[in-house]
Amino acid sequence: MSLSQFTSPWWLLFLLVVAALVAGYVWVQRQRHKHTLRFTNFALLEKVAPSRPGRIRHIPALLMVLALVFFSVALAGPTEDKRVPRNRATVILVIDVSLSMKATDVEPTRLAAAQDAAKSFADGLTPGINLGLVAFAGTASVLVSPTTNREATKVAIDNLQLSERTATGEAIFTSLQSIETLAAVLGGSDQAPPARIVLLSDGKQTVPENPDDPRGGFTAARQAKEKDVPISTISFGTSYGKVEIEDERIPVPVDDPSLREIASLSGGSFFTASSLEELRDVYDTLEEQIGFETTRGDASRPWLVLGVLSATAGLILALVLRQRLP
Repeated sequence: MSLSQFTSPWWLLFLLVVAALVAGYVWVQRQRHKHTLRFTNFALLEKVAPSRPGRIRHIPALLMVLALVFFSVALAGPTEDKRVPRNRATVILVIDVSLSMKATDVEPTRLAAAQDAAKSFADGLTPGINLGLVAFAGTASVLVSPTTNREATKVAIDNLQLSERTATGEAIFTSLQSIETLAAVLGGSDQAPPARIVLLSDGKQTVPENPDDPRGGFTAARQAKEKDVPISTISFGTSYGKVEIEDERIPVPVDDPSLREIASLSGGSFFTASSLEELRDVYDTLEEQIGFETTRGDASRPWLVLGVLSATAGLILALVLRQRLP
């Protein structure tokens, strides 16, 4: 623990006083021992007090010294990192509803599993977070503007409908616009809460084909980085997924590389999930990352408790062993 982790580190200088007290105690004990050896009639002492307190008599003093050490540290104001729920934050949950999401490589289907996990994610977020919902296929739509009303979001998740094509870039641009709208309502970007986009998809962007296009996913991710909005991407599905379209089974493998790149360009995190259980684990991790923040908080209470317990034990032992206070 460094001095920067104390609010009043100068109180640690009191430990020098404690050290001086220990040295004084040792000196007094040695002087007393010398006087005892010089003037005591040992034969008479054995008859009067055959059993004398040994080193155990020093325990009360030792406990009192420990109490002073603990109190000194407590007065110095130690601090520690504490995880506390966020009071304000904005999260846009983005779900891919392209036709590939009806693949059954994830039971019962990719979309059904995504809906189940998304509702659990909504329930698990801390109450102070504004949660919005964006669905995308060939276009992107804000189904629920950022709100603390979880029921509205869960109802919208239940009503997701599949459609053709995949416009990942449009989904990100739409999410950024929703975040900016909330910031304007709250009084400007300077007062806006921190924001993050959580994007779940299974396939490669098809509209436009080039992710570096002005409306492409990579371009949108770079803009998210400029706006300090990290994107956590979730690649959901397997490499062997297939869907049946017009009596033809079409392979729809997940596209990890592009989703990983979007997360990297935006300063976010990339996750993979190939089952409902894995997806729930991913969302649990995101809930911890998004719903809580780390702050420096007071950590003096344990030291105060140790000081009180040590001082109390020292006083009790002094009365029991020596019938007087140290």
